[in-house]
Amino acid sequence: MNARFRTLSLLVAFTLSVPALAAAPKQKDDPIAKPVKTVVSSVRYERDAAALKLFGGEEQGKYLLGDSWAKGTDEQRKEFVTLFHGLFAKIAFPRVRENFKSLEDIVYSPAEVNGNEATVDSVVFIKHPLKTQEMKLKYRLVKDGAAWKVVDVTVLGSSMLQDIRDTQVQPLLQQGGWDLLLGRMRQELAKK
Repeated sequence: MNARFRTLSLLVAFTLSVPALAAAPKQKDDPIAKPVKTVVSSVRYERDAAALKLFGGEEQGKYLLGDSWAKGTDEQRKEFVTLFHGLFAKIAFPRVRENFKSLEDIVYSPAEVNGNEATVDSVVFIKHPLKTQEMKLKYRLVKDGAAWKVVDVTVLGSSMLQDIRDTQVQPLLQQGGWDLLLGRMRQELAKK
């Protein structure tokens, strides 16, 4: 299986989950809901760069690379986040926009905050011609300074980041370290 196909298949969960962010908690000043709503609006209206600014790239990198994150140079870590977000926007965001067409409703549970981390559970209702599909999602956010950043989404008990880490990032790191990982990411991003 090629890397592009694996990337596509692993991001399917996120593809279906980002529309769920549209109906974030209705409290006007909710600091956890605001980045979620902004991500959704930005992706929906093809302002992908604005959406990516609300992702916790460093936190994602730490999780995906584990102990190797600290061993990378500042330049390598910065490039990883840029490439990861670029691939994410290229692969997942177009599918998210397509799924907005089928979004029926979203029900959120109140955010659970534990220090600098928060989770938000939701049920997403996707309307299909024959029936409505329900998906239970859990979003993980981290506080970055004064702002909350989206880090991960869990769908059907499967963490998007864990899947990407276990099937793509860690195998490449084990085979060839930072150089191989960044090289493959550059190749994938350069593909049409």
